[in-house]
Amino acid sequence: MEKMLVYPYDKEKLKELKAGDSVLISGTVYTARDAAHKRIVEMIENGEKPPFEIEGSIIYYVGPTPAKPGKAIGSAGPTTSYRMDSYAPLLLDLGQAAMIGKGQRSEEVKAAAVRNGAVYLAAIGGAAALIAKSVRSAEVIAFEDLGAEAVRKLEVENFPAVVVIDAYGNDYYESGRLQYKNGNK
Repeated sequence: MEKMLVYPYDKEKLKELKAGDSVLISGTVYTARDAAHKRIVEMIENGEKPPFEIEGSIIYYVGPTPAKPGKAIGSAGPTTSYRMDSYAPLLLDLGQAAMIGKGQRSEEVKAAAVRNGAVYLAAIGGAAALIAKSVRSAEVIAFEDLGAEAVRKLEVENFPAVVVIDAYGNDYYESGRLQYKNGNK
């Protein structure tokens, strides 16, 4: 059974999620990949206000394709998350609630997630068209010059994801491998 994650994203609600849980996200999600993360972190380090409120936010690591007529967004599959690992701890320390991407994360990101009660969610790679169906609207809000990597504000409904790292540091990639290795016991 999927658990619902609805904006605004409450850290206490995030603590109820466990590694391996399926979630459906509804509400505001921001997009940013490595080039946008670099700029956001530079803004913060220079005392400038970032393009959106970091506290309580979910950032989806995606560079969507252009939208077809009548659609909010084009294909919107996750990008590999480790490319954001050098930026993620600062954003988590500023109150970011969750990250969505694919692939493993560094120990520093895991520690920052635990320290801040945040979670890392995986979107399903290869399901970009399916994921795009959950996006109701998409608006570029910063760094338009980055094209597909511009920061977008998405409104999503029932966006499917899986909890990979929960607020306690449990890692589904590790526990899933162990479970498989032990014959799904």
